[in-house]
Amino acid sequence: MRRIGVIPGDGIGPEVVDSGMMVLDVLQDNFDLELDITEYDIGSERYLMTGELITEDEFEELGSLDAIYFGAIGDPRVAPGVLEKGVLLAMRARFDQYINLRPVRSWHPFVPLRADVDFEIDFLRENTEDFYMGIGGSISPDERTTSLAVDRRLYHLDVDVSFGGDVDQDFAFEMGILSRKGVERFARYAFEFAADKGADKVTLVDKANVCSSIYGFQREVFEGMSESYGIGLEYMFVDAMAMALVRRPETFSVVAVPNLFGDILTDLAAEVQGGIGLAASGNINPDGVSMFEPVHGSAPDIAGQGIANPFASLLALGMLLDRIGRDDLGDGLRSAISAALDAGESTGDLGGSLGTEGVTDAVIAHMLR
Repeated sequence: MRRIGVIPGDGIGPEVVDSGMMVLDVLQDNFDLELDITEYDIGSERYLMTGELITEDEFEELGSLDAIYFGAIGDPRVAPGVLEKGVLLAMRARFDQYINLRPVRSWHPFVPLRADVDFEIDFLRENTEDFYMGIGGSISPDERTTSLAVDRRLYHLDVDVSFGGDVDQDFAFEMGILSRKGVERFARYAFEFAADKGADKVTLVDKANVCSSIYGFQREVFEGMSESYGIGLEYMFVDAMAMALVRRPETFSVVAVPNLFGDILTDLAAEVQGGIGLAASGNINPDGVSMFEPVHGSAPDIAGQGIANPFASLLALGMLLDRIGRDDLGDGLRSAISAALDAGESTGDLGGSLGTEGVTDAVIAHMLR
């Protein structure tokens, strides 16, 4: 019996998670799958009513599970960053989900630019360091010092920032930090992933020609790991990688990318593969609880209309099934999704005429054939 936590969240999150729950019901009824599922009321509605984001008890419970299935977070009634940092980033940090795995494949005929090529890229985004650590603030002529704290599973940092000089205006800053242990485990995961996939190289994306301290350090670690595993390593500056994804996506297989650039590049890659409605992700802790979610946001403008695309959420569910040792069911779900797309059984954003429930029914029908 596997224990799964479900967090529907905000906007279209509950709708696309409901699709996944329908699929899980069918899998449990027909394919020898036993799950203990608990739903958690974490999101904007509770926050607006109570001021709570995630309680300590919820952190403890979620951390003891086998996997988490997540919908979406974000609400226009809540200031930007409050929910994202207080829920999503907080869970990634608390559960030390240091890899964000985002598979990108050519979903023909939806690939907008390169209908003549097939590609299958696995983006491995470092998920806990870089410029997404929340080490930021501001100073003014009257307040020239500030103190910040960073808590990670690997370390605790107290950061004191002091500005001297002729300060006669306000300044804002955001710091990016990489630790040796953090980069080592990121690199190790990337090369082991490449070995399992049978890839002959890892592509490391950075901006080492400008941010030479932080990304030069990262390159040093990756070079040593490349030699240790006997797997090739190539470098791509992030701007060059953005262009290459559009022009020659078929030349990449395993791509390792730091946190900030990874967030941006994988959204571009989602469009290259056919749209954000086909983009799934996993927040991975190899030795703890991992969390699986669609890449898209909460889309409050279409929430409650029954038209949200559930494919990304279902693909994330497939990744969850892989994680709990049922990759046979994950493969079956992905095959059913492919069959539905081939049959034109999709939502309006992909040119179809079905709603969320109709797409889900179509995928289930293909699973049962």
